[in-house]
Order: sequence, then C-alpha cells, then structure tokens
Amino acid sequence: MKLETQVHQKNLVKWAADKPEVVVFSADLTSSTEVRLFAETYPDRFYSFGMTEQNMMSAAGGMAREGFTPWVHTFAVFLYRRALDQLQMSVAYPNLRVRIVGFLPGITTPGGATHQAIEDVAILRAVPNLTILETGDATDVETVLDVAQAVDGPVYIRMLRGQIPRLFTEPLKLGRARHLKKGTDLALFTAGITTEEAMRATEVLEARGVSISHLHVTTHKPFDDPAVLEAIAGARYGVITFENHTTVGGLGSAVAEVMAEAGVGKKLLRLGIPDTYAHGGSRPYLMRYYGLDALALVRGVERLLGEKLGIEEEDLKAVRLEPVHGDYKAEAL
Repeated sequence: MKLETQVHQKNLVKWAADKPEVVVFSADLTSSTEVRLFAETYPDRFYSFGMTEQNMMSAAGGMAREGFTPWVHTFAVFLYRRALDQLQMSVAYPNLRVRIVGFLPGITTPGGATHQAIEDVAILRAVPNLTILETGDATDVETVLDVAQAVDGPVYIRMLRGQIPRLFTEPLKLGRARHLKKGTDLALFTAGITTEEAMRATEVLEARGVSISHLHVTTHKPFDDPAVLEAIAGARYGVITFENHTTVGGLGSAVAEVMAEAGVGKKLLRLGIPDTYAHGGSRPYLMRYYGLDALALVRGVERLLGEKLGIEEEDLKAVRLEPVHGDYKAEAL
C-alpha cells in the first residue's frame, strides 16, 4: 500500500489555480493544516486571522455574501466547539457557500481532549443546511474539493493530513458510499481511518468464511444512500458500524435511524470511541486502547456471530492492501 505525503497541501494549489473565487483562511495553523503552499502561491487570496476562530467564521460568511468561496482551515475542535454560534448564524442559517475544513478528527492526534474532535459529526449533523463529508484516503482528500465546491451551501469536511494511504482510485461522490465488498452475513459501515483497519480485517474474515458487505461512508449528511438500506436488508446476522468518533450521534446513530425508520429489526453493533473523552497518546496506541483497530473489529464480528474465529494480531499484520478500483473489486480488470 502506497503512502502519500501532504496530499491536501499540494492538491489545493493545483485545484484552485483557475478558481479566483476561492480564498483560504487560517487561524494561526497555516502549516499544521497544509495551506502554507497556498499562502505562498496566492498571497492575495490567503487570510491569516490568528487565534480568532469566531471572527474567522463570521468573516467567511461575509466574504461568501460577496461572491467568494472561503475555505476555512483549522483543527476541527476549534471550528465547531469554539465557533459554533458563528458557524450557525453567519454561515449555516443564511446557507452560504463556505467550506469548513477540520483537521485532527477523532484520535488522529496525540493532543488529548483539547484537540480531539470526537463528537463533531454528532453536533454538526443537527445544524440545518450543512453538508458533512469525511475523507479516508489520499483519493478522498484529492477529490473532496470538487465535491464540496459543487454544493450550493455550507460544507464541513473531516480532513486527513500528513502521510495518508491510497486505498481507492475512483473519486469520492456526494451522498454515495464506496461499496468495497458484497456479502450476505454482515453489513459493515466504516468512515475515515477505520476503513483501512476494516479492509485488513475483512480480508482475513472472508478467508475464515464470513461474508461481509462493506461500505466506506464519505457523506454523513445527507445520509440517504439507498445502498445503505440494501446492504442492511441483505445481512443475515446483523450490522456493524465502525467510526473514529464517539458512538453517540455519529455514523452508528445515522445507521440506527435508517434501520428504525425502515422497520428493519436486526442486531446493530456500534464500534467507536465510547462515551468518554479520549486521552493523549500515539495513534496506534489510541486505536488499540479505544477499540478502533482491525483486531477490535474482528472481536466485534465474533460478538455478533456468537463464535470465535481464531484470528489474532499476527494474522492481520500479514494483510497487504491494494487500492480498490471499483465496486467489489480488489484489482483493475
């Protein structure tokens, strides 16, 4: 599996070259949110607000009213915790074309509770007019720009930075999950960094005879992809959601809502950060501690099936991932 470095930084500059309406905002985290190259390339389209996220969000609303498309960058926690009132009243209520790019989703940072956005999807799903997207690999990061720019209203993006795997080759699509595997035993829904872990687990699980329908979710709102209910309906033993977010109000809750509204009476297991604030630590440590790695998913599958499958850590480490080129395919044909 290939790792890409600073995908957003390099892609944003190329993507914005023929889009003079695109302006980029930073809140004293220019390098940390991969917009340093944009600032150097287009200095007249870059605005640094310092640590004044509320003012930055209000200014974004004002510039959107004047025909610009602001791309607001900072750590996710500062966008929805610190500037929620301005996000709602200056951006979402007037339904303006502002793109809100939130870095360090969930436990992708060792910074502890002050920097970990573990409940952002739950809070922002309740904000009217707001589209919510999440990236899970380098292709998602590259193609989310076009998807967000085409939305006639505000968009919030859970963005990845630094070294990112390339899991897919086809572009992200608004409102449509990536269908990675088709199966009949379980329906599995993942988002963000949990998808890579799930891909490792599903390879081993299928070798042990577990048939899984796996969907990688990139649009949290609107959550109306018909493939979601189709996968759930075809799952013999039940449904698992797996997310880098608290199990309250995020992907697991969205899937539960779909199931309840459709009258589907099947078991649902929600895997993710428990109802607690996370502490600091390395990403591998935190993923193991809070049950967000491949082995945690395997144990969840065992719970749902009611049987042990004899899968251990060494079985998962041996899995080598290749980019997925299309629905249900592990290779280009």
